[in-house]
Amino acid sequence: MRYPLRNLLQLLGFATLAVAADGPQPTKIFTSAELGPRVTPTEATVKRIGPKGSSPGHETYINEPTVTIYPAEKPNGACVIVCPGGGYWFLSTNNEGTGVCEWLNKLGVTAVLLRYRTPTSDEAIPYNYPVQDLQRALGLVRHRASELKVDPKRVGVIGFSAGANLVGHASWDRSARTFTQKPEVDDARGPDFTIFVYGGGFLDKDDKMKFREGFSVPKDAPPCFFVVAHNDGNNPVEAAELYLAYKRQNLPAEIHVYAKGGHGFGTRVTNNPVDGWTKNAGDWMDSMGFLKSATK
Repeated sequence: MRYPLRNLLQLLGFATLAVAADGPQPTKIFTSAELGPRVTPTEATVKRIGPKGSSPGHETYINEPTVTIYPAEKPNGACVIVCPGGGYWFLSTNNEGTGVCEWLNKLGVTAVLLRYRTPTSDEAIPYNYPVQDLQRALGLVRHRASELKVDPKRVGVIGFSAGANLVGHASWDRSARTFTQKPEVDDARGPDFTIFVYGGGFLDKDDKMKFREGFSVPKDAPPCFFVVAHNDGNNPVEAAELYLAYKRQNLPAEIHVYAKGGHGFGTRVTNNPVDGWTKNAGDWMDSMGFLKSATK
C-alpha cells in the first residue's frame, strides 16, 4: 500500500518534529503496512541477548524503527544520523547513541538517533531491514530539512560496530539501496559523509587482507572518517583496507588507529589514547566544510 507523502508524514508524526517538555521523543518512520515480515529470533539469539538487551542503555526487540531528533542550540546546518552498535542483536543506545548526540549538539550539529530494527541477526541478510530504516531516516530528514534547520546536502551518518556495518552498507553497497525506494522522500540517496567507528563485515571470511567477494568501495563513495583501536581484533585491518580503497581512488578520507581502546568505547572515558577520537572527528567535519553554516 502506498500513501501520498503528506499523509505518510502525518501518519508518522514527522510533520511536527517538536521536542517535548521532557526531552526529545521517538517518532516512527514507517507505517505498519510498510513493515515487512520478521524472522522469529532463535533460542540461541535470545540467550545471547539475555538480560543485557533490556538493561539500562540497551534496547532490543525493536519491530517499529524510530528516529529521535536532538536539535543543536545553535545549529550550523549539519545533521548526523546516529546508528548504535550491538551485533544486530541489540542497540547500545546510551554509550553509542544519546552520548554521541550530546557530543554532536556541542558542535552545532543536529543529531538524529536511529533505533533500527533488532534483532535481525537471524535474518538471511542481517543488515537488510536496518539499511531500509537508515535510508528512510535519511530521506525524511532531508524532506524536513527546512523545519529542522538542516542543509539537505550536509546529512551524514555515524555508526558503531554493527551500526558501522550498517552505515557502511548505506554508503558503499549500491545493491543495498534497492531494498526500499520511495522517491518522494529520496530514501535511495546515501549519506553526504560517513563516520565509521570500529566497524566490520566487509572483509573475506578466510583472508582478512582482502574484501569479501562482490564488495568494493565505489568511486562515488561519500567522504569518510575511520576510527578504531589497534587492539580491536581484525577491525584495524578492516579500517585500513577501506581507507586504502579510498586512497587508491583519491576519495576524501581520514583514518585514526589508536594504540589502545579495544572495542565498544563509544563516548565513554577510557583513559586510553582513543578518548581523543571525538575531537579529531569534529576537526575533520570542520575541515571538510560540514560544520560551516551558510553565514560563515
